[in-house]
Amino acid sequence: MTYSPTIHKELKIPALGYGLWQVPEEKSAHLVSHALRTGYRLLDTAEAYYNEEGVGEGISESGVPREEIFVSTKVWNTHHGYAQTLQAFDASQRRLGLDRIDLYLMHWPSQIRDAYVETWQAMVRLRDEGRVSAIGVCNFSIGQLQRLIGETGVTPMVNQVELHP
Repeated sequence: MTYSPTIHKELKIPALGYGLWQVPEEKSAHLVSHALRTGYRLLDTAEAYYNEEGVGEGISESGVPREEIFVSTKVWNTHHGYAQTLQAFDASQRRLGLDRIDLYLMHWPSQIRDAYVETWQAMVRLRDEGRVSAIGVCNFSIGQLQRLIGETGVTPMVNQVELHP
């Protein structure tokens, strides 16, 4: 397995992952189980993909030990804010059926609600409590990253950026 550089302490993220955007819930368990049995070790899902439960079932059905699997999920804009993010995390963790999530990301920096700093503070708490191994963001601009770091003192470990070749 090829890994990218270490993102946090001894945590390494696999270089190649299985993304679950637009995978219907009813197909996700089978596809995740198959992907894991064929060698994928990074699963990328999100609250807004509506397939976390199937992803969790696929992990269980695969027979691959949990410690070999890297799971990333994301909080959606409708759950920005401190308390809302903690609740959204609990719901994602329950749907996935996991004791710990490897990487928790803020899906987009919702400027309409302008609560992404509070959201980040909740994510820092989740990391500090050991419920998530690493935290990061998705699709943040340089200015948004500067604000986040400036107001919290905590740098995201990942900025996952959507690209369309």
